Amino acid sequence: MTTTTDLSYRDRAVLRAVAAGRCTVSAIGVLSVDGLGCCDQFVGRRLTNAGLIAARPGPAHLTATGRALIEAA
Repeated sequence: MTTTTDLSYRDRAVLRAVAAGRCTVSAIGVLSVDGLGCCDQFVGRRLTNAGLIAARPGPAHLTATGRALIEAA
């Protein structure tokens, strides 16, 4: 299980942006924040693989685990 100490500052910032409804996922899995491609091309996939983001095309959403980590941070 991922803990808050396993997350970088960027990871936590992206999770906060997802929680705020500022992120979308394209049909090919690219994460955008405020309509711009994320500067870390791997962060979306990394957070999705960790089970923190439910990344289907469209708005990105936190999973229950992702919400718990943000609340704990």
